[in-house]
Amino acid sequence: MAKAKTHYTCQACGYKTAKWLGKCPDCGAWSSLLEESDPKSDDRRPAWGASGGAARPTLLKDVSGETETRRRTGIAEFDRVLGGGVVGGSLVLLGGDPGIGKSTLLLAALDKLARHGPVLYVSGEESLRQTKMRAERLRVTGDSIHLFAETDAERVLTAAEALKPQALVVDSIQTMYLPELGNAPGSITQVREVAGRLMAYAKRSGVPTFLVGHVTKEGSIAGPRVLEHMVDTVLYFEGERGHPFRILRAHKNRFGSTNEIGVFEMKGAGLAEVPDPSALFLSERPVGKSGSVVTSTLNGTRPLLVEVQALVAPTGYGTARRTAIGVDGNRVALLAAVLEKKEEIPLVGCDLFVNVAGGMQLTEPACDLAVCAALVSSLQNRPLDPKTLVIGEVGLAGEVRAVGQVEPRLAEAAKMGFQRVVMPAGSARRLEDAGPKMKVVGVETLGDALVAMFD
Repeated sequence: MAKAKTHYTCQACGYKTAKWLGKCPDCGAWSSLLEESDPKSDDRRPAWGASGGAARPTLLKDVSGETETRRRTGIAEFDRVLGGGVVGGSLVLLGGDPGIGKSTLLLAALDKLARHGPVLYVSGEESLRQTKMRAERLRVTGDSIHLFAETDAERVLTAAEALKPQALVVDSIQTMYLPELGNAPGSITQVREVAGRLMAYAKRSGVPTFLVGHVTKEGSIAGPRVLEHMVDTVLYFEGERGHPFRILRAHKNRFGSTNEIGVFEMKGAGLAEVPDPSALFLSERPVGKSGSVVTSTLNGTRPLLVEVQALVAPTGYGTARRTAIGVDGNRVALLAAVLEKKEEIPLVGCDLFVNVAGGMQLTEPACDLAVCAALVSSLQNRPLDPKTLVIGEVGLAGEVRAVGQVEPRLAEAAKMGFQRVVMPAGSARRLEDAGPKMKVVGVETLGDALVAMFD
């Protein structure tokens, strides 16, 4: 009997070698090469990517361009991130830290989708009793939800073919395996091949399929990077350990925008939607305290009002510290240098701490002016008017540059009771006459903005 051929595969990057090495030559990871068996050469089954497609090439003009129909999950924040609902035949990958609420969110979504027919929840990590206990806690009582505790991907596909569900959830992809491969579950080969079989099933049957993925300590989804390329949508469930809020982001979406976010709050009975995140993020804002400034950030089509906090204190070391949470630390250092150089604000000998309340992440430059205002407010111990909103991008020359989509930002601020906004003059000139009734102060330089805010 011929001996089965094996090779060693790096579990971090997928590099293959004929012999074991302590360090991967490609990515440099230590002790990451595991022995795996080669696929059998006499396997006559078709490849996982060759199903559900056309038998021959088709002209682009002959392809039907019908609009994809979407199914609402009944969870508005989830539907928003997906682009308006679940698309039939789509493959969605949901990742996040352990205990963040991935299984809770999908089980609640299945409860809504089960109204249109049977749905299948496959658990490779929990028993049926454990899943039942979570369903009782979430008050999930769908009569059409079918549970299946299995890790063999072939049996899962067989059960799905027989049930013909309206939606399929696999929790998690790292626990599934194909017996003929001979590799351990969670290895690169197993994850890639199992995902390929599930993708072929979803495209062929039109059943929307959700995959739960583990994440590494760096925050990326464990397994081969090709997994994120294969699926249609990649969602990340994020949240700080000390905050009850959870933010759902789309890092890839073939059927919608990747800029939308969904906000949830973790409660005893599960995840609760937050339809008005601005009010939630500003609910505990200190009034009349220095170092606190409210700005507006845009996530897709949704404007959010968030609080930027800063603390400036004399340093006790030779080199001042620059610490930022929720905003890029390099951006904070850049803005501090602009304040020091252009406006002669003495920040060199001070420790700077900047935080975005509520666990939000600010990525757009429209929040630069708010960071500068918070730093100056804390340094001079002068609080900003609590009814003033600050938006604008700050350049290296000290100029305040225009930002986009000002109208929805101001509409959200007016709804929250703000009466005055300090913003770039270029954006103020482009405001429509039918805008919200707020006092608009247009500024062209950082110095003008500081005068408008504190004098």
